[in-house]
Order: sequence, then C-alpha cells, then structure tokens
Amino acid sequence: MYLSRKIERDPTGGVRLNFDEYELLFLRELLAELQELLEDPDDPAVRRLFPPAHDDLESEEQYRSLVRDQLLGGRAEALTVVRGTLGRETLNPKEADAWLRALNDLRLVLGTRLAVTEDIDFEQLDPREPRSRDLAVYAYLSWLQEELVDALGKN
Repeated sequence: MYLSRKIERDPTGGVRLNFDEYELLFLRELLAELQELLEDPDDPAVRRLFPPAHDDLESEEQYRSLVRDQLLGGRAEALTVVRGTLGRETLNPKEADAWLRALNDLRLVLGTRLAVTEDIDFEQLDPREPRSRDLAVYAYLSWLQEELVDALGKN
C-alpha cells in the first residue's frame, strides 16, 4: 500500500505539510487529549513522559519539585505550537522541532497505554482485535514522526 508523504523538506530549510482536513481534525483531537492528560501527573501513561532521574525516592522527589513545572511547560508549549500551526503549509525549523516533540509525546503516552512492544507486526493487525484502532493510530503517529525526522535530516 502506497501512502503519499505528509511531511517533506522545504527548500527554505523548514518542512512542508500536506494534510487533508480529516487528518487535521484527527490531530487536533489527539492533541487535545494529550493536553488533558498532562493535567493528571498520576496517570501511568503520563508518568512515561517524566521518567525518574534518580533511584532513591528522596532525590527523585527533590528533582521533580525542581524541574516538573519546567518539563511540563515545555510539553505544553510544543502542543501550543503544533495546534497553532495545524493547517499551515510550511513550518520553520523551530516549529518542526515542536511538532517532533509533540508527536513523540503522543506516541509515548499511547504506546504506554497499549503496552506496545517490538513484537507487534503493524502490517498484520487484525481489525477484530480490541486494540487494533489504537494500534493503527500509534502506527500513524510513528509514520508521521519518521517522515518529520527524515525531512529535517535532508540538506
């Protein structure tokens, strides 16, 4: 199955986006869900976005109290940039970086919820499997992230 590229390198150094209106609506919904999830730091899937920096509990608590708001703010800022640029035809490198971070966060949260492993064969998904829709979303986000990394890596 051939899928047309959604993200390509732009001659100005940024990237060009080619989403249809349904994809834009879908991405808006996913971003809104992630924004809502970020407000619940106890959600196990959200905790995946903030892995522990220290083994001992006291050091970890001190670390989190110092940097949690900054890390959360960076993620929220990336989401704001992506929502603000959805529907545009091109992104500058800074905006493309925000897209990369937001796509990664979406994948991490969804992948944690679905317990995604390397053993999953996305090309052989059974539509009757209860997780098939969500796994397809995960695969779509992975594909977009790969296209974005590829576009940013080209000179």
